[in-house]
Amino acid sequence: MVHHTINTKMQPAPRASSKINSMKQLLWRVASALIVGSLVACGSAPRQQAVVDDYARPTPSAPAVASPRADTPRASGALAGLPGTPSPQQAYRSRWVLASWNDLPGWPDDPLHEAWNAWLQNCERPGPLFGPLCPDVRQLLLASDDDRRLWMMAHLQPYRVESLDGAPDGLLTSYYEPLFDASAQRRPGFEVPLYAPPEGLAELRRAGRMWFTRQEIDTLPQAQEALRGREVAWLADPIDALVLHIQGSGRVRITDANGQVRVVRLAFAGSNEQPYQSVGRWLLDRGLIRDASWPGIKAWISSTQSSNPRLVQEMLWSNPRYVFFQPEQRSAADADLGPRGAQGVPLTPGRSIAVDKDSVPYATPLWLSSRGASANLQRMVFAQDTGSAIVGAVRADYFAGTGAEAGELAGRVKQNLRLWVLWPR
Repeated sequence: MVHHTINTKMQPAPRASSKINSMKQLLWRVASALIVGSLVACGSAPRQQAVVDDYARPTPSAPAVASPRADTPRASGALAGLPGTPSPQQAYRSRWVLASWNDLPGWPDDPLHEAWNAWLQNCERPGPLFGPLCPDVRQLLLASDDDRRLWMMAHLQPYRVESLDGAPDGLLTSYYEPLFDASAQRRPGFEVPLYAPPEGLAELRRAGRMWFTRQEIDTLPQAQEALRGREVAWLADPIDALVLHIQGSGRVRITDANGQVRVVRLAFAGSNEQPYQSVGRWLLDRGLIRDASWPGIKAWISSTQSSNPRLVQEMLWSNPRYVFFQPEQRSAADADLGPRGAQGVPLTPGRSIAVDKDSVPYATPLWLSSRGASANLQRMVFAQDTGSAIVGAVRADYFAGTGAEAGELAGRVKQNLRLWVLWPR
Protein backbone atom coordinates (compact mmCIF):
# COMPACT_ATOMS: atom_id res chain seq x y z
CA MET A 1 0.00 0.00 0.00
CA VAL A 2 1.08 3.57 -0.64
CA HIS A 3 1.41 5.31 2.70
CA HIS A 4 -0.69 8.47 2.88
CA THR A 5 1.00 11.55 4.31
CA ILE A 6 -1.10 14.41 5.60
CA ASN A 7 -0.08 18.00 4.96
CA THR A 8 -1.36 19.72 8.08
CA LYS A 9 -0.07 23.18 7.22
CA MET A 10 -2.10 25.81 5.44
CA GLN A 11 -1.36 26.45 1.79
CA PRO A 12 0.16 29.92 1.25
CA ALA A 13 -2.51 32.40 0.22
CA PRO A 14 -2.21 33.81 -3.31
CA ARG A 15 -1.50 37.51 -3.71
CA ALA A 16 -4.60 39.70 -3.76
CA SER A 17 -3.94 40.88 -7.34
CA SER A 18 -3.62 37.30 -8.48
CA LYS A 19 -6.94 36.40 -6.88
CA ILE A 20 -8.69 39.39 -8.48
CA ASN A 21 -7.37 38.60 -11.94
CA SER A 22 -8.31 34.97 -11.52
CA MET A 23 -11.85 35.83 -10.53
CA LYS A 24 -12.21 38.24 -13.46
CA GLN A 25 -11.14 35.51 -15.83
CA LEU A 26 -13.67 33.14 -14.28
CA LEU A 27 -16.78 35.34 -14.06
CA TRP A 28 -17.91 34.24 -17.51
CA ARG A 29 -17.85 30.67 -16.25
CA VAL A 30 -20.52 31.24 -13.63
CA ALA A 31 -23.31 30.98 -16.16
CA SER A 32 -21.99 27.71 -17.49
CA ALA A 33 -21.62 26.39 -13.95
CA LEU A 34 -25.27 27.20 -13.31
CA ILE A 35 -26.25 25.47 -16.55
CA VAL A 36 -24.39 22.36 -15.42
CA GLY A 37 -26.32 22.54 -12.17
CA SER A 38 -29.65 22.78 -13.96
CA LEU A 39 -28.93 19.46 -15.64
CA VAL A 40 -28.97 17.73 -12.26
CA ALA A 41 -32.76 17.62 -12.30
CA CYS A 42 -32.54 15.43 -15.39
CA GLY A 43 -29.99 13.05 -13.88
CA SER A 44 -30.48 9.58 -12.55
CA ALA A 45 -32.70 8.97 -9.55
CA PRO A 46 -30.82 9.30 -6.25
CA ARG A 47 -29.97 6.14 -4.36
CA GLN A 48 -31.04 5.59 -0.79
CA GLN A 49 -28.15 5.91 1.63
CA ALA A 50 -26.68 2.58 2.70
CA VAL A 51 -24.69 1.96 5.85
CA VAL A 52 -22.83 -1.04 7.15
CA ASP A 53 -24.85 -3.35 9.37
CA ASP A 54 -23.48 -2.17 12.71
CA TYR A 55 -24.80 1.35 12.12
CA ALA A 56 -28.07 0.52 10.35
CA ARG A 57 -30.32 3.09 11.99
CA PRO A 58 -32.49 5.74 10.31
CA THR A 59 -30.24 8.57 9.19
CA PRO A 60 -31.47 12.12 9.85
CA SER A 61 -31.91 14.59 7.03
CA ALA A 62 -31.23 17.65 9.17
CA PRO A 63 -31.38 18.82 12.79
CA ALA A 64 -34.75 20.03 13.92
CA VAL A 65 -33.49 23.27 15.49
CA ALA A 66 -31.82 26.11 13.64
CA SER A 67 -32.69 29.31 15.48
CA PRO A 68 -29.72 31.70 15.15
CA ARG A 69 -28.24 33.86 17.86
CA ALA A 70 -28.76 37.60 17.70
CA ASP A 71 -25.24 38.18 16.35
CA THR A 72 -25.65 35.86 13.35
CA PRO A 73 -27.49 36.17 10.02
CA ARG A 74 -31.02 34.96 10.57
CA ALA A 75 -32.08 31.69 9.03
CA SER A 76 -35.55 31.44 7.55
CA GLY A 77 -36.95 29.02 10.10
CA ALA A 78 -35.83 25.54 11.07
CA LEU A 79 -33.77 23.45 8.69
CA ALA A 80 -36.72 21.10 8.32
CA GLY A 81 -38.21 23.84 6.14
CA LEU A 82 -35.27 24.10 3.74
CA PRO A 83 -36.03 23.33 0.09
CA GLY A 84 -35.82 19.61 -0.57
CA THR A 85 -35.37 18.76 3.11
CA PRO A 86 -37.81 16.25 4.63
CA SER A 87 -39.01 16.71 8.17
CA PRO A 88 -36.65 15.32 10.84
CA GLN A 89 -37.34 11.81 12.07
CA GLN A 90 -35.76 11.88 15.54
CA ALA A 91 -34.16 14.09 18.18
CA TYR A 92 -30.88 15.77 17.27
CA ARG A 93 -27.89 17.12 19.12
CA SER A 94 -27.16 20.28 17.12
CA ARG A 95 -28.65 23.31 15.49
CA TRP A 96 -27.44 24.88 12.27
CA VAL A 97 -27.20 28.65 11.80
CA LEU A 98 -27.23 30.34 8.39
CA ALA A 99 -23.75 31.52 7.38
CA SER A 100 -22.02 32.96 4.32
CA TRP A 101 -19.06 31.60 2.36
CA ASN A 102 -17.00 34.52 3.69
CA ASP A 103 -17.47 33.08 7.19
CA LEU A 104 -15.44 29.96 6.34
CA PRO A 105 -11.80 30.43 7.45
CA GLY A 106 -9.44 29.69 4.55
CA TRP A 107 -12.23 28.99 2.06
CA PRO A 108 -10.42 30.59 -0.95
CA ASP A 109 -7.22 28.62 -0.29
CA ASP A 110 -8.26 24.98 0.11
CA PRO A 111 -6.83 22.80 -2.72
CA LEU A 112 -10.18 21.28 -3.63
CA HIS A 113 -8.62 18.82 -6.08
CA GLU A 114 -7.29 17.00 -2.99
CA ALA A 115 -10.86 16.65 -1.71
CA TRP A 116 -12.54 15.66 -4.96
CA ASN A 117 -11.65 11.96 -4.77
CA ALA A 118 -13.31 11.90 -1.34
CA TRP A 119 -16.41 13.42 -2.93
CA LEU A 120 -16.36 10.76 -5.65
CA GLN A 121 -16.21 8.09 -2.93
CA ASN A 122 -19.07 9.89 -1.21
CA CYS A 123 -21.13 9.47 -4.37
CA GLU A 124 -21.01 5.68 -4.01
CA ARG A 125 -23.64 6.05 -1.26
CA PRO A 126 -24.72 9.67 -1.22
CA GLY A 127 -28.23 9.43 0.19
CA PRO A 128 -31.32 11.04 -1.35
CA LEU A 129 -30.31 14.66 -0.70
CA PHE A 130 -26.73 14.58 -1.98
CA GLY A 131 -27.28 12.09 -4.79
CA PRO A 132 -28.57 14.74 -7.23
CA LEU A 133 -25.22 16.58 -6.95
CA CYS A 134 -23.17 13.57 -8.03
CA PRO A 135 -23.46 13.96 -11.83
CA ASP A 136 -21.95 17.43 -11.48
CA VAL A 137 -19.30 16.18 -9.05
CA ARG A 138 -18.16 13.59 -11.60
CA GLN A 139 -18.24 16.13 -14.42
CA LEU A 140 -16.02 18.50 -12.40
CA LEU A 141 -13.33 15.87 -11.81
CA LEU A 142 -10.96 17.53 -14.30
CA ALA A 143 -12.09 21.10 -13.65
CA SER A 144 -9.97 23.76 -11.99
CA ASP A 145 -10.30 24.46 -8.27
CA ASP A 146 -11.76 27.89 -9.11
CA ASP A 147 -14.49 26.28 -11.20
CA ARG A 148 -15.22 23.81 -8.42
CA ARG A 149 -15.43 26.66 -5.91
CA LEU A 150 -17.88 28.59 -8.10
CA TRP A 151 -20.03 25.50 -8.53
CA MET A 152 -20.10 24.84 -4.78
CA MET A 153 -21.10 28.42 -4.03
CA ALA A 154 -23.95 28.13 -6.55
CA HIS A 155 -25.31 24.83 -5.24
CA LEU A 156 -24.51 24.64 -1.51
CA GLN A 157 -25.41 26.81 1.47
CA PRO A 158 -23.12 26.97 4.54
CA TYR A 159 -24.61 26.59 8.02
CA ARG A 160 -22.57 26.88 11.20
CA VAL A 161 -22.99 23.88 13.50
CA GLU A 162 -23.70 24.73 17.13
CA SER A 163 -24.75 22.92 20.26
CA LEU A 164 -28.39 23.30 21.21
CA ASP A 165 -27.42 26.03 23.68
CA GLY A 166 -25.63 28.01 20.95
CA ALA A 167 -21.97 27.10 21.54
CA PRO A 168 -20.03 27.00 18.21
CA ASP A 169 -16.84 25.46 19.59
CA GLY A 170 -16.24 21.75 19.93
CA LEU A 171 -13.53 19.10 19.95
CA LEU A 172 -11.40 17.59 17.20
CA THR A 173 -9.50 14.35 17.71
CA SER A 174 -7.95 12.06 15.12
CA TYR A 175 -7.77 8.37 14.25
CA TYR A 176 -5.91 6.21 11.78
CA GLU A 177 -5.59 2.74 10.27
CA PRO A 178 -2.84 0.80 12.13
CA LEU A 179 -0.45 -1.57 10.36
CA PHE A 180 1.12 -4.35 12.47
CA ASP A 181 3.12 -7.50 11.86
CA ALA A 182 1.06 -10.64 12.50
CA SER A 183 0.91 -14.37 11.97
CA ALA A 184 -1.86 -16.45 10.42
CA GLN A 185 -1.28 -19.14 13.08
CA ARG A 186 -0.35 -19.00 16.73
CA ARG A 187 3.39 -19.43 17.19
CA PRO A 188 6.10 -18.23 19.58
CA GLY A 189 6.20 -14.45 19.50
CA PHE A 190 2.66 -14.16 18.10
CA GLU A 191 0.20 -15.25 20.79
CA VAL A 192 -2.37 -12.42 20.98
CA PRO A 193 -5.49 -13.32 18.96
CA LEU A 194 -7.79 -11.11 16.91
CA TYR A 195 -11.23 -12.66 16.53
CA ALA A 196 -14.12 -12.78 14.10
CA PRO A 197 -17.52 -12.29 15.79
CA PRO A 198 -18.88 -15.21 17.85
CA GLU A 199 -22.13 -16.88 16.83
CA GLY A 200 -25.24 -15.06 17.96
CA LEU A 201 -23.57 -11.66 18.40
CA ALA A 202 -25.86 -9.87 15.95
CA GLU A 203 -28.98 -11.24 17.66
CA LEU A 204 -27.60 -10.19 21.03
CA ARG A 205 -27.00 -6.66 19.76
CA ARG A 206 -30.49 -6.42 18.30
CA ALA A 207 -31.87 -7.46 21.68
CA GLY A 208 -29.92 -4.62 23.31
CA ARG A 209 -27.72 -6.97 25.33
CA MET A 210 -23.97 -6.94 25.90
CA TRP A 211 -21.46 -9.76 25.45
CA PHE A 212 -18.50 -10.57 27.75
CA THR A 213 -16.15 -7.74 28.77
CA ARG A 214 -12.53 -7.57 27.68
CA GLN A 215 -11.39 -9.05 31.01
CA GLU A 216 -13.98 -11.85 30.80
CA ILE A 217 -12.92 -12.68 27.24
CA ASP A 218 -9.34 -13.05 28.48
CA THR A 219 -10.20 -15.11 31.57
CA LEU A 220 -13.55 -16.95 31.37
CA PRO A 221 -13.52 -20.45 29.82
CA GLN A 222 -17.02 -20.02 28.34
CA ALA A 223 -15.99 -16.83 26.52
CA GLN A 224 -12.82 -18.44 25.20
CA GLU A 225 -14.75 -21.51 24.07
CA ALA A 226 -17.20 -19.32 22.14
CA LEU A 227 -14.26 -17.78 20.25
CA ARG A 228 -12.31 -20.96 19.63
CA GLY A 229 -11.54 -21.34 15.92
CA ARG A 230 -12.53 -17.75 15.14
CA GLU A 231 -9.01 -16.32 15.18
CA VAL A 232 -8.30 -14.19 12.09
CA ALA A 233 -4.70 -13.29 13.01
CA TRP A 234 -2.22 -13.40 15.88
CA LEU A 235 -0.28 -10.34 17.08
CA ALA A 236 2.90 -10.07 19.12
CA ASP A 237 1.72 -7.43 21.59
CA PRO A 238 -1.59 -7.00 23.47
CA ILE A 239 -1.08 -3.22 23.20
CA ASP A 240 -1.23 -3.54 19.41
CA ALA A 241 -4.49 -5.46 19.78
CA LEU A 242 -5.90 -2.69 21.97
CA VAL A 243 -4.92 -0.11 19.35
CA LEU A 244 -6.78 -2.07 16.67
CA HIS A 245 -9.83 -2.33 18.93
CA ILE A 246 -9.79 1.42 19.58
CA GLN A 247 -9.31 2.38 15.93
CA GLY A 248 -11.91 -0.15 14.79
CA SER A 249 -10.04 -1.46 11.75
CA GLY A 250 -6.50 -1.89 10.48
CA ARG A 251 -4.05 -3.87 8.41
CA VAL A 252 -1.76 -6.73 9.36
CA ARG A 253 1.39 -7.80 7.54
CA ILE A 254 1.61 -11.61 7.50
CA THR A 255 4.67 -13.62 6.46
CA ASP A 256 3.62 -17.04 5.14
CA ALA A 257 5.63 -20.25 5.54
CA ASN A 258 7.06 -19.83 2.03
CA GLY A 259 8.41 -16.39 2.97
CA GLN A 260 5.83 -14.47 0.99
CA VAL A 261 4.57 -11.30 2.71
CA ARG A 262 0.96 -10.24 2.30
CA VAL A 263 -1.00 -7.37 3.79
CA VAL A 264 -4.53 -8.15 4.98
CA ARG A 265 -7.07 -5.49 5.84
CA LEU A 266 -9.19 -6.25 8.90
CA ALA A 267 -12.55 -4.52 8.81
CA PHE A 268 -14.84 -3.80 11.76
CA ALA A 269 -17.30 -6.70 12.15
CA GLY A 270 -18.99 -5.90 15.46
CA SER A 271 -18.30 -5.38 19.14
CA ASN A 272 -19.33 -6.78 22.50
CA GLU A 273 -21.53 -3.65 22.92
CA GLN A 274 -19.77 -2.77 26.17
CA PRO A 275 -19.19 0.97 26.75
CA TYR A 276 -15.87 2.39 25.62
CA GLN A 277 -13.64 3.58 28.47
CA SER A 278 -10.51 5.63 27.81
CA VAL A 279 -7.30 4.02 29.08
CA GLY A 280 -5.79 7.52 29.09
CA ARG A 281 -8.47 8.72 31.50
CA TRP A 282 -7.87 5.63 33.68
CA LEU A 283 -4.16 6.48 33.90
CA LEU A 284 -4.82 10.17 34.58
CA ASP A 285 -7.31 9.43 37.35
CA ARG A 286 -4.68 7.32 39.13
CA GLY A 287 -1.95 9.92 38.74
CA LEU A 288 0.15 7.55 36.64
CA ILE A 289 0.66 9.95 33.73
CA ARG A 290 0.32 13.64 32.94
CA ASP A 291 0.35 13.32 29.16
CA ALA A 292 -2.73 11.36 28.05
CA SER A 293 -1.86 11.47 24.35
CA TRP A 294 -1.18 8.10 22.77
CA PRO A 295 2.60 8.76 22.68
CA GLY A 296 2.39 9.54 26.41
CA ILE A 297 0.45 6.34 27.08
CA LYS A 298 2.95 4.28 25.09
CA ALA A 299 5.84 5.83 27.03
CA TRP A 300 4.19 4.81 30.31
CA ILE A 301 3.63 1.26 29.03
CA SER A 302 7.27 0.97 27.94
CA SER A 303 8.52 2.07 31.35
CA THR A 304 6.07 -0.11 33.32
CA GLN A 305 5.70 -3.33 31.32
CA SER A 306 8.76 -5.11 32.71
CA SER A 307 8.51 -3.85 36.30
CA ASN A 308 4.74 -4.14 36.81
CA PRO A 309 3.03 -6.18 34.06
CA ARG A 310 -0.06 -6.72 36.24
CA LEU A 311 -0.67 -2.95 36.31
CA VAL A 312 -0.41 -2.82 32.51
CA GLN A 313 -2.91 -5.68 32.30
CA GLU A 314 -5.24 -3.84 34.66
CA MET A 315 -5.02 -0.82 32.35
CA LEU A 316 -5.96 -2.97 29.35
CA TRP A 317 -8.97 -4.38 31.19
CA SER A 318 -10.13 -0.89 32.20
CA ASN A 319 -11.67 -0.60 28.72
CA PRO A 320 -14.36 -3.31 28.61
CA ARG A 321 -15.17 -2.73 24.93
CA TYR A 322 -13.90 -5.44 22.58
CA VAL A 323 -14.00 -5.31 18.77
CA PHE A 324 -14.26 -8.19 16.30
CA PHE A 325 -12.86 -8.19 12.78
CA GLN A 326 -13.28 -9.79 9.40
CA PRO A 327 -10.67 -9.92 6.61
CA GLU A 328 -11.79 -7.60 3.84
CA GLN A 329 -11.32 -8.63 0.23
CA ARG A 330 -10.07 -5.74 -1.88
CA SER A 331 -8.83 -5.68 -5.45
CA ALA A 332 -5.30 -4.49 -6.22
CA ALA A 333 -6.83 -1.27 -7.52
CA ASP A 334 -8.44 -0.67 -4.11
CA ALA A 335 -5.28 -1.31 -2.10
CA ASP A 336 -4.53 2.41 -1.71
CA LEU A 337 -8.00 3.28 -0.46
CA GLY A 338 -8.71 3.72 3.21
CA PRO A 339 -10.94 1.42 5.28
CA ARG A 340 -14.68 1.67 4.81
CA GLY A 341 -16.39 3.92 7.32
CA ALA A 342 -19.88 3.63 8.73
CA GLN A 343 -21.31 5.29 5.62
CA GLY A 344 -20.02 2.29 3.69
CA VAL A 345 -17.48 4.10 1.49
CA PRO A 346 -13.65 4.09 1.68
CA LEU A 347 -12.21 6.82 3.87
CA THR A 348 -9.86 9.43 2.41
CA PRO A 349 -6.89 10.58 4.54
CA GLY A 350 -7.26 14.21 5.49
CA ARG A 351 -10.75 14.50 3.98
CA SER A 352 -12.92 12.04 5.92
CA ILE A 353 -14.19 12.56 9.46
CA ALA A 354 -16.20 10.55 11.94
CA VAL A 355 -19.16 12.45 13.39
CA ASP A 356 -22.06 12.05 15.76
CA LYS A 357 -24.73 11.10 13.24
CA ASP A 358 -27.38 12.63 15.51
CA SER A 359 -25.71 15.97 14.77
CA VAL A 360 -24.55 15.62 11.15
CA PRO A 361 -25.88 13.04 8.64
CA TYR A 362 -23.51 10.74 6.76
CA ALA A 363 -22.43 11.94 3.29
CA THR A 364 -22.59 15.61 4.33
CA PRO A 365 -19.75 17.84 3.07
CA LEU A 366 -18.51 20.17 5.80
CA TRP A 367 -16.01 22.96 6.28
CA LEU A 368 -13.65 22.19 9.15
CA SER A 369 -11.56 24.78 10.98
CA SER A 370 -9.17 23.75 13.75
CA ARG A 371 -5.87 25.22 14.93
CA GLY A 372 -3.63 23.56 17.47
CA ALA A 373 -0.13 22.47 18.30
CA SER A 374 -0.43 19.30 16.22
CA ALA A 375 -2.38 20.45 13.16
CA ASN A 376 -3.68 23.61 11.51
CA LEU A 377 -6.65 22.58 9.40
CA GLN A 378 -9.01 24.68 7.30
CA ARG A 379 -10.54 22.46 4.65
CA MET A 380 -13.52 20.65 3.19
CA VAL A 381 -14.19 17.22 4.69
CA PHE A 382 -16.97 14.62 4.51
CA ALA A 383 -18.98 12.95 7.28
CA GLN A 384 -18.28 9.29 6.42
CA ASP A 385 -17.80 7.50 9.73
CA THR A 386 -18.77 7.42 13.39
CA GLY A 387 -17.41 6.00 16.64
CA SER A 388 -18.53 5.13 20.14
CA ALA A 389 -16.59 8.08 21.61
CA ILE A 390 -17.67 10.61 18.96
CA VAL A 391 -20.64 12.21 20.67
CA GLY A 392 -21.76 15.83 20.62
CA ALA A 393 -22.92 18.63 18.35
CA VAL A 394 -19.55 20.02 17.27
CA ARG A 395 -17.46 16.86 17.43
CA ALA A 396 -15.27 15.19 14.81
CA ASP A 397 -12.60 12.51 14.54
CA TYR A 398 -10.20 13.29 11.68
CA PHE A 399 -8.97 10.34 9.59
CA ALA A 400 -5.20 10.76 9.33
CA GLY A 401 -4.32 7.79 7.09
CA THR A 402 -2.54 4.46 7.43
CA GLY A 403 0.60 3.40 9.30
CA ALA A 404 2.99 4.74 11.91
CA GLU A 405 3.30 8.32 10.67
CA ALA A 406 -0.47 8.75 10.57
CA GLY A 407 -0.62 7.18 14.02
CA GLU A 408 1.81 9.72 15.43
CA LEU A 409 -0.39 12.56 14.18
CA ALA A 410 -3.62 10.91 15.30
CA GLY A 411 -2.26 10.29 18.79
CA ARG A 412 -1.55 13.98 19.38
CA VAL A 413 -4.56 15.77 17.91
CA LYS A 414 -6.93 17.05 20.58
CA GLN A 415 -7.90 20.63 19.88
CA ASN A 416 -10.66 23.17 19.32
CA LEU A 417 -13.04 22.70 16.40
CA ARG A 418 -15.60 24.64 14.40
CA LEU A 419 -17.77 23.10 11.69
CA TRP A 420 -20.03 24.33 8.91
CA VAL A 421 -22.29 21.96 6.99
CA LEU A 422 -22.52 22.61 3.24
CA TRP A 423 -26.17 21.82 2.54
CA PRO A 424 -27.87 21.58 -0.88
CA ARG A 425 -29.75 24.76 -1.77
